[in-house]
Formats: sequence, C-alpha cells, structure tokens
Amino acid sequence: MSLFFYGIFILIASQRHKTLLMKAALFFLALIFTGFVFSQTVLKIYTFDKMSQVPVTYASVSVFADSVRLNKVYTNTQGYAYVNITEKKDLLIRCEQAAYTDEEKEMTAKSLNRDTIKVTIYMLFQKASNIEEVIIYPVGVPRKIFESDRVSVDDFEILPDDRYVLLTYAKNKKKGTELYLYDGDKVQSKIPVGDNEMGQELIRDYRGNPHLVTDKNVYGITARGNEVFIGGVEKNYFMNYIAPIVDTSVSKFYFSNYNPDFPAFDYFTYDLIDSSYRKIAQVEDELMMELYRSEYKWVDVRTKLWAKDMENETGIDAEIWVGASYFTQSIYYKELYAPLFKRNDTLFLFDHYKNLMFRFNETGDVMDSVPIFYHLQPKQTGWKKLLLQDQTTGQVYVVYEKVGQYYLQRLDLATGETKETIPLHYKYPEKIMVRSNKVYYTYREFETAQKKYLWTEKMPVDFPKVKVLDGDPLTTN
Repeated sequence: MSLFFYGIFILIASQRHKTLLMKAALFFLALIFTGFVFSQTVLKIYTFDKMSQVPVTYASVSVFADSVRLNKVYTNTQGYAYVNITEKKDLLIRCEQAAYTDEEKEMTAKSLNRDTIKVTIYMLFQKASNIEEVIIYPVGVPRKIFESDRVSVDDFEILPDDRYVLLTYAKNKKKGTELYLYDGDKVQSKIPVGDNEMGQELIRDYRGNPHLVTDKNVYGITARGNEVFIGGVEKNYFMNYIAPIVDTSVSKFYFSNYNPDFPAFDYFTYDLIDSSYRKIAQVEDELMMELYRSEYKWVDVRTKLWAKDMENETGIDAEIWVGASYFTQSIYYKELYAPLFKRNDTLFLFDHYKNLMFRFNETGDVMDSVPIFYHLQPKQTGWKKLLLQDQTTGQVYVVYEKVGQYYLQRLDLATGETKETIPLHYKYPEKIMVRSNKVYYTYREFETAQKKYLWTEKMPVDFPKVKVLDGDPLTTN
C-alpha cells in the first residue's frame, strides 16, 4: 500500500517538473520576443514651411510618451533632426519655432516597426497680423515737441542736455534749409545752411556728435550756451574715414568697408596701441553675389572689353565692374543691411543673410550666436529693413509697417526673439528715433497743408541707462 502512494507521489512530482520547465521556456521566449519588439527606433524628423516648402531651421522637436517628454532636439541647417526611441509607446511629436505656429503629430506604437522612420511636419509661418503670440501694450497720446506755421522739420538730433537740433525748411528743401537749436519751449538759435547748399540729413558719428550733411559738404555741429555753430569737414574725408566707424572701446575702433554697390562687406577692428587691423566678421548675400557676378555673361562685347581693361588697370575682377555698373541698377539688386551695435562691453552683429545674431567681446572675438527670424518674409510681416537702438538704454527695436501703421518690437538680445509690440499712433511717421524709452518722429497730419512737426510718444517700457556710445558726446556750455 505504501508503495502505491509512493508511486503516485513520484508521478505528481514529475508532472510539476515538466510544468516548471515549460514555464521557464515560455519566460525565456518572452524575453527574446520582448528584445525584438523593444529594439531601438530612430526617427528622422523633417520640418518644412507649409507655403514655400523650404526647410525650417533651428526648430525645437520634443517627443512625448504618456505626457512625459522623452527627448528634445533642434533641427539643423537642412531642417531635420534625429530622435532615438527605445520604448514602443504611442508618441506625440511637437515642433516649435519662434517664427512659426506650433505643430504636433501623433504616432502609434504599432507604426514604430522599423529601425529608421521618416517623419515630415509642415509648419505655418506667423504673419504680423497674428497678434496672439505678442504682447501689445497701450501707448500714450502723442505729444508735439515742435510746431511752426513757417517751417517744417525735416530731420532732428537730440543733445545730451535734452535740447534739439532741427533741420528745417520753409517750402522746399532745394530753396534753402535752416538749422535750429530748440530747448523744447522756444527756438534759442538758428542759422541758415551755407550758400547754394541744400541740407540733406543729420547724422551722428561714432562718438555721438551730430553732423549736418549737405549736397556739397559735411558740417560738425556745436552748441555753446544758447548758440549753435557749424564747422566744415571735408566731405570725402568724413565719408571715407569717419562715417564707416561704428563705435569704439578704450583702445579699439570698430568699422566696416561697406559699399552700397557690392553684396558683401567686412567688419574690422583697429587697435590704437599697436596700429593693427583685424577682420572680425564677413557679411555676404550669397544669392545676390551669384546674380551680381553672372551679369557679366549677358552684357555686350564692348562692355566686356571695358571691364577687362578696368581689371588690368585696377586688379578688380571684370565681373565686379559689370555688376557694380549694371546689376546694381536693376530691380533685383538689394543693398545689404547687417548693422553692428555696441552695448556696454558687447558687440551685436545682426547678419540677416545667415539668420544669426553674433555676439563679440571688445577684442572682436565671437562669443556665441543665436538664430533670428524677425526679418523673414518681409512682404508678409512688413519689416522695414530697419533696426533702431535706444541711445541711452541700448535696447534694440525692429521696425514694421503694415498698411501705413508702424510698429516697433523690442528685440531680446539674449535670445534673438521679439518681445513687446509697440504701435505708433500716427500712420506713416518719418525719421523715427528711440531715446530714453521714448519714440521720436516727424509727421505731417494726413491730407492737410500744415507743416511737418516733431512728435514724441512714451513707450510702455522702462529700461535703465547703459553705456552705448564711447568718448565724449556733444557737450554744451
């Protein structure tokens, strides 16, 4: 009897052993199967402009699973980025870029069945009329600074003591202009511009000193007490050696060799201690340069012979001679605009052709760069190809115009993104300037015969003063 129960026990034990072996085999098979299922997948994510089909560069790509972000990358200059996925879950891909609307795309876990998967996302460019992404502050009522029944204000400069130098004309600039010194309440002094000369504009040199440019000469402007004086400066000397200087530091000058008839130029530093020059940046519109040089192919033989003679005489390529003489006169040529501003001990170069803002230290070394997008598609955004720097706070503003309405947007110099949007009260203002968190401009009331006045508007921002211009600006005694 005991042998019978012992046999039954052995049979049950052997059955349990087989069951354990089978479970172990199934467990290892599950591990092997899981290893295949959960192998790594690479997503190659492309981003394109929905309208133009061009790649969207520097867009941030975030991948989420169960509301948890797994990875974040940025698209390169070709508009794509790689993301590694190690878990087979439903995914949400979100693409963000300051100049475009945010876009999302969902992927199911079942679709992640290959080693490499191409994902294409189209992004819509944000037009200037899309105000959901910007903050618009209310602006104050514009205030007249100068008005006259006799003369119009054509241009102006603000002195360090908050007085104004005004370039005015009675009826027509060609018939004579006058220079006023105005304290905000009354005209303290006025002098006519030289005989048979027409005042064209007021400009500032690298020290902040105002100058009057006429059709024949350049005059330095000095205010002493309640009198304004001008002194002649040789125009070619000023334009060739003073005007190209952008700013200075303790021992360096920063200047460019910009030529409006050539689609490339360089920025340099000049060291006053050892008299050495150094190129710190090059700006070039590559497409414009290609069109510029290809103009040589289409001119007649006589023009080509003339260009070759000039090349032999000067060493400058014949293609450049033809481009400067012919292509610059066409509707396709656009002058370069890539300003360099100085604020405290940092230089900011806005290269609109590389879509980057470069930051340099005082010695001219590149510290870093950030992408900029405010200048893209100017026909849609209304960008006026103009940046303004506040002469006292160092803040930089982008100027836009849409159907006559002008807007300023502050540019964040840390990120390259635009911030507050500041609309101007009147349509079509002229000679816009920003100083001490205020906007100044000249304006003639629409459809009236009144003269052109000088106006100001308080901006809805309040930034402190910083060091913008070096040297001693115009002083008054």
